[in-house]
Amino acid sequence: MPRFIAFYLPQYHPIPENDRWWGKGFTEWTNVVKGTPLFEGHYQPHLPADLGFYDLRVPEVREQQAELARAYGIYGFCYYYYWFNGKRLLERPLNEVLRLGQPDFPFCVCWANEPWTRNWDGKHSEILMPQEHTNETDERFILDLLPVLRDERYVRINGRPLLLIYRTELLPDLARTALVWREVASKNGIDLYLCRVESFAREDPASINFDASCEFPPNISGIMPGDASKMSFGPDGFEGNLYDYRELVDLMLHRPEAAYKRFHGVTPSWDNTARSGKRANVFLNSSPDLFGHWLTVIARRTVAKSQGDEQVVFINAWNEWAEGCHLEPDRRYGHVYLEAIKAALGATLDVELPPGG
Repeated sequence: MPRFIAFYLPQYHPIPENDRWWGKGFTEWTNVVKGTPLFEGHYQPHLPADLGFYDLRVPEVREQQAELARAYGIYGFCYYYYWFNGKRLLERPLNEVLRLGQPDFPFCVCWANEPWTRNWDGKHSEILMPQEHTNETDERFILDLLPVLRDERYVRINGRPLLLIYRTELLPDLARTALVWREVASKNGIDLYLCRVESFAREDPASINFDASCEFPPNISGIMPGDASKMSFGPDGFEGNLYDYRELVDLMLHRPEAAYKRFHGVTPSWDNTARSGKRANVFLNSSPDLFGHWLTVIARRTVAKSQGDEQVVFINAWNEWAEGCHLEPDRRYGHVYLEAIKAALGATLDVELPPGG
């Protein structure tokens, strides 16, 4: 049975840096409530239902998230890990999960190794938190991560902790860096399973000493925005891009299989109007039925071609509310997207397994 792993955003509690950059008390909810319809029928804002406008400093919230995800077939969360040369941001939710041992729910991390800029203000060149990649930081990154990788709940593939890197192309000599990470981890009794996120780059992960890659729709190198046709209409003054979710699903389902290990990914929807306003990327015509179809096909393919622990599918995302990309119930769809996940999981029960699978 495939393991569905959902990307998880920890941006739902205030931190001093965000207070300074964006205003006192800023969290992702600050962006979410700014969502405004740009044209007739445009679904904005996306507002939470069951869990409300939660604060991730509250243990009960994290427990409720895990209970909800588990009930509908999500295997685990992949936390974004913000690490800047030893300085971490938005670290409290994961730190609390480690410290308290709760919730008892699998997790892994994806190092979001980009510098932080004023993207939301359209000021891409104004760097708020720089990201440097040096020989010294390569080693320190893994050393700082060891307590996370050793947690008994951490997602493993054949006994090896799964570590995702979001922007591999930003590292100046990634093949060497990967070897450094493996050496440092090995000296500490850990055999890493390295996975690159195929958002901005795509190549055989073996060429950079990685084990696998994963799709990250809708941001897929070679898929969006270059290969997905923009729709021909838009509101007055709109500077962003309108795409058709139906086309994205079709493109992804007809994408040739990679000659290397590549985990499939799906997304329920995408609309970052709440963050970007009239500069947003919006996928129209998304629906629980289309999402469920996409996930069902991908889940069945995954079971048919992969064995054991490598039967993994990534979902973008659990709670990217300001990107209009979330599995958590909203006031429009409630649990319907979650029900689609449960149905997709059930549809894999009669799939013929590969030899040894």
